Amino acid sequence: MSTEPADTGTEGNDPAIEVTPDAAEEALSLLEGEGLDTDIAGLRLFVQQGGCAGLSYGMRFDTEPEEDDLVVEHHGLRVFVDPASRNYIGGSTLDYEHGLQAAGFEVENPNVVSECGCGESFRT
Repeated sequence: MSTEPADTGTEGNDPAIEVTPDAAEEALSLLEGEGLDTDIAGLRLFVQQGGCAGLSYGMRFDTEPEEDDLVVEHHGLRVFVDPASRNYIGGSTLDYEHGLQAAGFEVENPNVVSECGCGESFRT
């Protein structure tokens, strides 16, 4: 398991995953609501096959990272990224949007070359 401090930017050749304060606050609140220890547990961010553009993001809570995960911590939130997903989302920023019509987590990914019309899937 590799751990990457928030201020280093990269580890080896892996671009860092950034997390905004709003995203961290929301995720930590949800983790605590699930009764998970935020010192060990975290948010798993991953890429999966799906959507009309080919790939989509997935998120879930994990009680601890896997041995080969990249682990980044921002604003008290631990984020776990598996090696295969790093290839697609390295350098991305996880944000939380508060809107009148919708609210939720959003991944701002510099690797995306195209997205589907609804913005739910992407291609790198």
